[in-house]
Amino acid sequence: MTTQRLLHHHPLPPGTPIIAYDHGRPGSVTPESPATDVMTDLRHTPAFTIDPDASANHALQKMVHAGVRLLLVTNAAGHVIGLITARDLMGEKPVRAATENQIPRDAVTVAQCMVPQQHIEVLDYAEVLRSTVAEIVLTLRHSGRQHALVLETDGAPQVRGIFSAVRIGRQLGVELNANGQMQSFAELEQVLAAV
Repeated sequence: MTTQRLLHHHPLPPGTPIIAYDHGRPGSVTPESPATDVMTDLRHTPAFTIDPDASANHALQKMVHAGVRLLLVTNAAGHVIGLITARDLMGEKPVRAATENQIPRDAVTVAQCMVPQQHIEVLDYAEVLRSTVAEIVLTLRHSGRQHALVLETDGAPQVRGIFSAVRIGRQLGVELNANGQMQSFAELEQVLAAV
């Protein structure tokens, strides 16, 4: 037989804030911190996805509301068939798609602007587990990308995580210009060199 007890009530102290949501990651990191400290782990954070037939405008609105700059494009079975970034949507891709297909700009779909699955390169989760934040920054810089997907291959392959240069910068204590790739990496490298 278990004994049950009443919990004691206490008055809420004045000026008590709500604890900051940490997205399951440490608030600040160093270049030598484990890479997983800056990875959005999709086992603990839901992935933001979009249908390939959705409009490009809808995808951009979804990014703004979710506070992300990348959406995974999935089919009805939930398989990743592409990805789309804010850079894709705010750059020339929608204009080119509208011109090539002779359609209005607001009729352009995600499928017409996304990076298709066969052009997506991923990092291996097992290797990420043995990596540092500095190594992820160098890898992103070398690839010329702001994001990297992480694939877990223990069993059936699955997208396990996402790295974002902007998020890494925030955790390193540097606010990065999300649109200026070279400027962003230069700022990150200054932080890495200072440590």
